[in-house]
Amino acid sequence: MRLRCLKGNSICEIKRFYADHPACSIGVDLTPTGLEDGVVKSHWWWDLSTRDFAGLDPERTVAVIPVAAVEQHGPHLPVRVDAAINAGIIARAVELMDVDCPALVLPMMPIGKSDEHLAFPGTLSLSHETLARVWFELGESVHRAGLRKILFLNSHGGQPQLLEIVYRDLRVKLGMFAVSAMWSAIVELTDLFGVEETRHGIHGGRIETSMMLHLHPDLVEMQRAENFIPLSVALEREARFLRPEGAVGFGWQTQDLHAKGACGNAATATAALGQVTVQRAAERLLVLIDEISRFPLSRLTPHTAYSN
Repeated sequence: MRLRCLKGNSICEIKRFYADHPACSIGVDLTPTGLEDGVVKSHWWWDLSTRDFAGLDPERTVAVIPVAAVEQHGPHLPVRVDAAINAGIIARAVELMDVDCPALVLPMMPIGKSDEHLAFPGTLSLSHETLARVWFELGESVHRAGLRKILFLNSHGGQPQLLEIVYRDLRVKLGMFAVSAMWSAIVELTDLFGVEETRHGIHGGRIETSMMLHLHPDLVEMQRAENFIPLSVALEREARFLRPEGAVGFGWQTQDLHAKGACGNAATATAALGQVTVQRAAERLLVLIDEISRFPLSRLTPHTAYSN
């Protein structure tokens, strides 16, 4: 199956096919809904006029909301990391999008729930009650615009659980097809960073430092980077099940894992690794957007086997 979100897979190619094979076009409507000749004006939500929204196809169009965090990432990285990585992945994905990719990217929500980092100055955080309300009301706004599909692209590991509550509420209360994805969960990383670093380097380690070296090298202080060995390494040796997070987890603050607020071998980060990671994440994001776009809204039903 070809992805309609990747460049080179536009509706123009489909039109050319049916022009060359007119017998195949019987009953096929090639009139793009809400688009001009199959070309969306922009993939950025705020570039459209209110008139443009009236013509969008709710069956195909996917609203993408980047959600991030502003929080400490150790002594070598800025508090901007999660927001910067999210913005970098989104920007690259938009560059790779075909003109008729049915995605609209909303302005990022950069501040998240970061109370595990409150001991470190510079961290900004909202309560889970406030943040969940904000995300839900953004979903309501997307719904009012006539759209029914929404993707929260998350770049902060401390809030997937809250997103699960929000996307379920959007389904239950508004009938929306709401999806959330942590960028690192849809990308293969072990071949680049190794199993141990991928497992333990969860905050300001080799992965995020490499991505920042690619995206914002001027903001990285590599002279302060080191191998920040977190508590999870010792727990893996000592305990069969107990871990800070995963199948079994416990409530922790970042200083419980490492006093300097980072986890992972940041000293071995490179910009080249970061560039590959951003590219992979952008490509996987486009695959996910395409899958959401193709998902039939008819699969969401109010009826059960026992409905009248």
